[in-house]
Amino acid sequence: MIANELNRAQNCINNHLTQETNLAYERAFELIALTVEDLKWKGKCKELLRCNEMMGELYISDKKDAHQNQMMMDALIKLSVESYNLLNLK
Repeated sequence: MIANELNRAQNCINNHLTQETNLAYERAFELIALTVEDLKWKGKCKELLRCNEMMGELYISDKKDAHQNQMMMDALIKLSVESYNLLNLK
């Protein structure tokens, strides 16, 4: 779900919709906070929190960076074995 919000942010960046981009990031912030609390992700909290930090930099930036957003989305997908395997099937 976090990657879905980053995908929404990506579409908004491409369409120069700054306010909508920030709303997608805000939803992603909430999802990251909830995910970090879940014991299932205990061993990957460091990566999630780094993503949260990078997303914060994009959130406060005047110019949204589509490439950095895509890199975060790719990294998140690789944290989940199931998602990563689906990505490699394409």
